[in-house]
Amino acid sequence: MKNKLAIFEDYKIRRVYDEESETWYFSVVDIIQALLQQPDYQTARKYWNKLKERMSKEGSESVTNCHRLKLEAADGKKYLTDVASPETLLRLIQSVPSPKAEPIKLWLAKVGYERMQDRGNSGDTIEWR
Repeated sequence: MKNKLAIFEDYKIRRVYDEESETWYFSVVDIIQALLQQPDYQTARKYWNKLKERMSKEGSESVTNCHRLKLEAADGKKYLTDVASPETLLRLIQSVPSPKAEPIKLWLAKVGYERMQDRGNSGDTIEWR
């Protein structure tokens, strides 16, 4: 698996590429932080925990489809982090009221399209401004 960083506006989105399944997995909290336009990571993490709890009670399959992988944090250490594929993220994004929902969906589509265009992608940072 390759860890790479993507940028949505001013938010760093951690992601990892699984070569076996040919799938990018994105940090759910990073996506939530960008959706909420929340500068504080811990606030975004708490929002995700509540959302995850609520969706689990509702029987949402999206929460079940999230995985935990080790991603590098701001302190340089790797921690288990909830990650999701773009397909699962699209479902999660619908659960967060945000004016950034559509731009993030377009950004995820762009990430996927660019990956398809260059299967040998070096994993360069993809920015959306």
